[in-house]
Amino acid sequence: MSEPPLTETQRQDKEKSGVSQNGGKDATDQKAGSRSGSIKSQKSNRSGLLGDVPPPADGFNDNPAADLRNMRKIIAEDPEWSLATVPLLVDLVLQHIIENCENNSVIINDLLPKHKTKVLEKISTNIPLKVTANLIDDEDYWQRCCKANWETCDVSVYGDSWKRMFFEKNLERIIEHFVPESTDPTELNETLQLSANYIKRLDIRQLLPPVKEAPKGPHDDDLSDGADSDTSDGPEIDHFDFGPVLPKLSFIQEFHVTYGVRDCGMNFEWNLFQFTARDCLLLAKCIASLKHLKLFHLHRSKVDDDKVRVLISHILDHPGLVEVDLSHNLISDRGARAIGKFLNNHSQLTKLNVCDNHIRAAGAQAIAHALTKNTTLTKLDLRLNRLGDEGGQAICRALLKNSILTEINLGSNDLTEPTAAILSQVVIQNSTLRIIDLSCNRLGPDGGKQLQEGMEENEFITNMDLRLTECGKEAEYCINQILDINREKERQNNLNALNSPK
Repeated sequence: MSEPPLTETQRQDKEKSGVSQNGGKDATDQKAGSRSGSIKSQKSNRSGLLGDVPPPADGFNDNPAADLRNMRKIIAEDPEWSLATVPLLVDLVLQHIIENCENNSVIINDLLPKHKTKVLEKISTNIPLKVTANLIDDEDYWQRCCKANWETCDVSVYGDSWKRMFFEKNLERIIEHFVPESTDPTELNETLQLSANYIKRLDIRQLLPPVKEAPKGPHDDDLSDGADSDTSDGPEIDHFDFGPVLPKLSFIQEFHVTYGVRDCGMNFEWNLFQFTARDCLLLAKCIASLKHLKLFHLHRSKVDDDKVRVLISHILDHPGLVEVDLSHNLISDRGARAIGKFLNNHSQLTKLNVCDNHIRAAGAQAIAHALTKNTTLTKLDLRLNRLGDEGGQAICRALLKNSILTEINLGSNDLTEPTAAILSQVVIQNSTLRIIDLSCNRLGPDGGKQLQEGMEENEFITNMDLRLTECGKEAEYCINQILDINREKERQNNLNALNSPK
């Protein structure tokens, strides 16, 4: 059925709507065309900047590094990536030597110096001592071994030798943790054989007693720590025997030992710190056999008169000892008489330390008598004893005759003004003394005044400790001024001696 004819007005409206629709379509086509052209131009510019990158070949999927487009990405993610993926044959051989050094160690000495250095820098510090002891002398390797085993490493105490430090500290550790009658001595014997040529000094800070459990009674749990607990806390038990050890150390010169236990905690017992008669006898025999020993320190070990007499009787004629330290023990007058006999004999002793013992006037008189005849002792430490004025005066009278001693410590000995009076004569007549310690003695103002008068005529003493002596500020000030002058004179004399032609 045909449509009715349009009127003139309807025909005009239809023509207007058709024109509007065609115009919108053309504008959309123009925008799309311009956007497409822009994208094409951008691609064209980018390809011009980067150059023509060839498409990846068929085999590039197997080796992504061969694709130039991927190479930049790989290098950016891995800075150590390199085309030389295969290490040098020399590096492979050195790595094999490092990993198998324990099984084939002798090859190290056949390497070139530069290759040997690389190997020693990387080999493990856990290699058994039987492999490295006589093979490796490189100090850097032994430095790594020391720092791997101990936090604090002061190599200056060991003559700046890391190898010596390792062997000495290693043997000390084994002895300090050795339990008699329980520990297998195999490790000690093997270490001793390997270490003997490198040890010059031993510092044993603890010795463990054997483990002996006493049977408990029904009321043992009710025992309290009374006044007698320090003497009746179990039977005496012996400690480590140095007899099989010290004679094998042919180069040892210093021996320090303390009979006690460190960090015992709740396992504390008095017998852990008991220096028995058998311990003393065995130790004395060992010291007497070490003719090359120069320094012997036995401190904080409850050494009483009987034990020190046994010890002195064995080392009375020792040809090499120059320093003995028996400080912080229980030595009284009988032991001091034995020490005086040691000084009065043909000993080579130059330093003696008996501080913090129980020496009184009689013991001081025995030591003073020895000082009048001794010709080697230069340093004497008697502080923290109980000399009193009687013992102090005896020591000072001996100093009027002695011309060898350069340093003496009389601190904390209950000395008062009568001792200061004789000491003032000493500082006038004695031209050898350089250092005097009188601290913690109640010398009083009169004693300080007498010391000041004596020091006004002295030109040699450079150090006098007068702390806590109550000698008065004026006297102490004047004495310090004289000491400054004496120190300056000594400094000038030393400079002149260095500059004078030989």
